[in-house]
Amino acid sequence: MSEAATDPELRPEDMARAMFYGLIARLFYAPPDQQLLGQLLHMGAFEQAGGEATARGASLAQSWSAIVEACRSAFPVVLENEHTDLFIGVGKAEVTPYLTHYVIKYATDNPLVELRQQLVRWEIARRENASEPEDHIAGICEAMRFAIAVQQRSLVEQKAFFDHYVYRGGIAFCDAVTASAKSSFYRLVARFTREFFELEREAFDMI
Repeated sequence: MSEAATDPELRPEDMARAMFYGLIARLFYAPPDQQLLGQLLHMGAFEQAGGEATARGASLAQSWSAIVEACRSAFPVVLENEHTDLFIGVGKAEVTPYLTHYVIKYATDNPLVELRQQLVRWEIARRENASEPEDHIAGICEAMRFAIAVQQRSLVEQKAFFDHYVYRGGIAFCDAVTASAKSSFYRLVARFTREFFELEREAFDMI
């Protein structure tokens, strides 16, 4: 997706949401290198997010702590191998990162086509060097980050996108990663992502 800075006038809670979407996109798009591992170790995620006020928030914080702890002893080459085994594979990936795969059996129309049309309406374009289809978990989360932090779309618009393109496919994807015998670090990332999506759903249901 197109790069743009986060608006400094954004509410702290929305800044935190955008940060989480961006982080999830980055982790699933490519394995973390040594620099990112170091950043994760020193990232005050829940100071920015406003603490652990709810049971869901506490669970999210715990799943984040598990990622941070794993980063302390992680080796980039091991994470690269795990990422390749899970999401790229030889011939066929262990777990597909394309979210429409998990919902297409419920849809009468092609959900990837619908997603592309929505992104055009929102004027969100793919980067020129991007090779992945738009329904990659990283692309969809980056679209949400962009909608929140850059375009500052209404919560109603965000909810519609989340409900239609993120939640159902994202939860199924996270469950598939968690169930895979080949996942270790990414099992932790998937658990964190699932908790975050559930927290988003609860918040959107209050609109």
